Amino acid sequence: MDDPQPHALVSRPAIPAAITGGRLIAIARNLNPETVPTIGGALLAGGVHAFEVTLNSASALEAISALARQFDPDELLVGAGTVLDLEQAQRAVDAGARFLVMPHCDLAIVEWAASNGIPALPGAFTPTEILAAWRAGAAAVKLFPASAVGPSFVRELRGPLPEIPLVPTGGVTLENAPMFIAAGAVAVGMASWLTGGGDPRVIHERAVAVVAALAAGSQG
Repeated sequence: MDDPQPHALVSRPAIPAAITGGRLIAIARNLNPETVPTIGGALLAGGVHAFEVTLNSASALEAISALARQFDPDELLVGAGTVLDLEQAQRAVDAGARFLVMPHCDLAIVEWAASNGIPALPGAFTPTEILAAWRAGAAAVKLFPASAVGPSFVRELRGPLPEIPLVPTGGVTLENAPMFIAAGAVAVGMASWLTGGGDPRVIHERAVAVVAALAAGSQG
């Protein structure tokens, strides 16, 4: 009888060290390309090394380009979020995005990214979606919306699928972020609380706080 399971990938893009090292992706929407380097600097100074700019924002590609010009990827890795189709994926990469994040599980985007050596984090919610995203070549899987299931879901899923790295996103807070890490997530994504205000001083202070909390969660 033929093996009903798909063959394993020869290779898949690794999760960027900028994500696994700090265990955090900062997510921003509606950023002014002229001021976004200042925000990126505030995140970097606070210990954040991965910055996702969502494409459902005005001037998102310009913001990605501005960040990519300003920062070395070894310091602050810039990615694109809310990538909904292959055209958006290509335009984001052309603008300077080094990783791609999706709210959904589009296997065509995942496979395209893997074939081009670009780490992709597709959004998934069920074990079936998570496994399909992983088999298609995802570097990690974005658990979304994470607030709907909580850290216990991550812990339970690690039993049958321990090899799949999860990045909970959506409703992640300073309080529950360490619990997701302690449950086995490799990183979390945080949006409005961290970057929504746009004030570099506040962003820096919050970045410092959440980086410290995540470090404590990884030791728990």
